[in-house]
Amino acid sequence: MSHPGELIIEPRDGRPADSCVIILHGLGADGHDFEPLVPALQLPAERAVRFILPHAPRLPVTINGGMVMPAWYDILEMSLDRRVDEAQLLASAARVQALIDDQVAAGIDSRRIILAGFSQGGAVAYQAALSYPKPLGGLLALSTYFATADSLTPSEANRDLAIEVHHGTQDPVVPEALGRAGAERLKAMGYAVTYRTYPMPHSLCPQQVADIGPWLGERLAAA
Repeated sequence: MSHPGELIIEPRDGRPADSCVIILHGLGADGHDFEPLVPALQLPAERAVRFILPHAPRLPVTINGGMVMPAWYDILEMSLDRRVDEAQLLASAARVQALIDDQVAAGIDSRRIILAGFSQGGAVAYQAALSYPKPLGGLLALSTYFATADSLTPSEANRDLAIEVHHGTQDPVVPEALGRAGAERLKAMGYAVTYRTYPMPHSLCPQQVADIGPWLGERLAAA
């Protein structure tokens, strides 16, 4: 699996970053997909946040006729259970954990690192955050599903992780029932989860962005 790198956005005022938000895009997109989100979040000026927007490798995707496109893993069928290539998903999660390791090695406290993911990227974010061996600042799962719920080995370090799960009530790609099921599964596993829905399709909406900004600000202030 080739790793095509990532888009990195440093703090606007040139200060060294003291926190980091990693955002994983969805199928067929790349890190630039969430580039416009960064200024829209309107984070407080005192937060020196580095944003890392990784690009997924290009893989053949079974549900799209084997077409090669940016993908964190192959999706084998579009059933409600979303059968996926779990080995590829785990490899992508390991890559994300290596990015977190790099930030910690650069001096950022792991509790000041927040992981977010949209759709396919959210499934990877679930796995990467919940199995990471050091405490993180938060997990934001957007229009996604908990693909590795049955195989995850949770890290005790992130048992108290702040988790937000967002989903659109008009999502034709990942039905809202999958997002809700993921949140309920997390609660059953003992995690504290906030679940929010928005009247939108498979996307983000202005009200959601207005909610994400303060949540990120609070998480980074608390760390």
